[in-house]
Amino acid sequence: MNPFKFGTIVDGEFFTDRVNEIQTLRQKLDSENHIVLISPRRYGKSSLVRKTLSEMQRPYIWVDFQYVYTAEGLASAIVACICKLYTYEKIRHLMTHFRVVPTISTNPITSNIEISFQPTLNTKILLEDALELIQKVSNAHQRLIVVFDEFQEVNNIQKELDKQLRAIMQHQQGLNYIFLGSQESMMEEIFERKKSPFYHFGQLMRLGKIPYVDLYAYIVSRLPNECPLTRQEQIAQEILSFTHEHPFYTQQLASVVWELMVYQHIYDNVVKQAIDSIVQQHDLDFERLWLSQNRTVRNVLSQFAAGNNPMTNRHIPSSTTYSTIKKLLKSGYLVNDSEYTIEDPFFASWIIKHT
Repeated sequence: MNPFKFGTIVDGEFFTDRVNEIQTLRQKLDSENHIVLISPRRYGKSSLVRKTLSEMQRPYIWVDFQYVYTAEGLASAIVACICKLYTYEKIRHLMTHFRVVPTISTNPITSNIEISFQPTLNTKILLEDALELIQKVSNAHQRLIVVFDEFQEVNNIQKELDKQLRAIMQHQQGLNYIFLGSQESMMEEIFERKKSPFYHFGQLMRLGKIPYVDLYAYIVSRLPNECPLTRQEQIAQEILSFTHEHPFYTQQLASVVWELMVYQHIYDNVVKQAIDSIVQQHDLDFERLWLSQNRTVRNVLSQFAAGNNPMTNRHIPSSTTYSTIKKLLKSGYLVNDSEYTIEDPFFASWIIKHT
């Protein structure tokens, strides 16, 4: 079986390092403090939190704000998660006090419990009832953990939804909230700006890259034994040089390298062939992404892909370049980890190839 995993939650034997981060999370969750965890996309926030929660063996619910579109939908998602976690008999009597009675059904195909509320002008009562249900099922011996993923989307769901949630959550006790976010500036606006309802509501954690030495050892230990150790070490160096230690892309590239070595017995220039294969596989996606950008964005991305500083380009006003970089950071196409780089190194390779 391929020893490298990407694209889904990384757990078990596929999980590497993050020992200090797990210890820190556990310590914080042993209190009644809340946590704000920020990192660029695909750095492994979700895998880290799920790994920590599985070790702690505490009950938790997980709501991804990217897939919530209304306040009613948020209330429904919370109640549905509670219904999955506890028996219906335990939950049923706790919902008798709901001011808007939800419709509960079971999907015959997936067996998932589905919750829906009738649209109402007063969404506050739906949120109050849903969050009160969280409070009721949590207890001192089995304190519930509530994970709100991609929380920077909160006010895109409904204007001033953050104020409604904060007004309710500030009175809750005996549980922990974990707020995950991949857009640093927006998460800082929510939790670090003094006028924000969630100002300092949780302890801030920033998740960085896995240290080079740990990723290097992880790759070398999983490459095929048929390959000499010196070649394994060289391949690991080439992989990390290309991915800049990004956890997701490192696993992706190492996975394809492993397949080429094991199934096609390719050892020479195997990293380059793996990169070319991945870039070709995503050619249509990268082309669509490229064509959806205006010329200024394309110019800036081309400069970064080539390793140049677009701020020195005399053909584009510096103010325009700066605002473009800011937008690319917000949308996740760029990351700022000591220097600006294109988040997806395979997209950067595609740009170099086509410009």
